[in-house]
Amino acid sequence: MGIGRKPDRSPHLISADSPAHLAALRDRLEQAILSQVEECGVNGAGAPRVSNTTSLYFDHLEAEALVIALDLKGLSVSGGSACQSGATEPSHVLTAMGLSPARARASIRFSLSRLTTGEEIDEALTLIPTAVARLRDLSPTWRKAPALTPA
Repeated sequence: MGIGRKPDRSPHLISADSPAHLAALRDRLEQAILSQVEECGVNGAGAPRVSNTTSLYFDHLEAEALVIALDLKGLSVSGGSACQSGATEPSHVLTAMGLSPARARASIRFSLSRLTTGEEIDEALTLIPTAVARLRDLSPTWRKAPALTPA
């Protein structure tokens, strides 16, 4: 996800525990998304993963549409897996992990850097659920909630 702003030239180096710090930011991002967005999940959850990257699926969406929607709001993310960038077929890495082709096509990769801040995670968390909801409203496969009847 290239979460972050263009870095300034001041040297703000993160301490030696930066992988743990990045993992904490990644985990915070994941948990907040999982709690705010229905029918999504972490690809590879429970398996050892790198600290700066996460891959999430958003059922009933095409990753490409979400990538574009977030890019228009200034948030850089990628669809599929790193070795799949630019391809139209579902990621062979994600399908080898057991994801269906539809779920692989609904997967977004978020990447953090040592310059990513908690405030930038917060900003991303205001954009992602809104973009997912807007795109799902347009999706013919997303279940529409029944209209509430007055009591």
